[in-house]
Amino acid sequence: MNTQYFRVTAYHPTEDISVIMDSHGMFDMLWQFSSFILNKGFQILEVSKESAFLDGNITKTEKITDKLILHASQIGKPDYTAHEHNGVNYRAVKVENKIYIPDRNKRS
Repeated sequence: MNTQYFRVTAYHPTEDISVIMDSHGMFDMLWQFSSFILNKGFQILEVSKESAFLDGNITKTEKITDKLILHASQIGKPDYTAHEHNGVNYRAVKVENKIYIPDRNKRS
């Protein structure tokens, strides 16, 4: 039974749209999630396992084995910014009004 939690930030150049999506139970491996997104015409900008990212203002979802969770979308590329978490400034990504830290080891 798959319980993997993954998060991706992707950009679709043809449509000029950015998204933040989660998969919780739909894929066993991170590369499967990435491949699925790439096959839809998106470029992967950030992709993380649950153990690597910090939530920011995005709440994780319950396990859903047959759907992806779209947290945010916007016209254009995502914004990169510094975001403070527990007194530490990290490199964060922002789409629409949603922000998270894709790699807890990258500080700004």
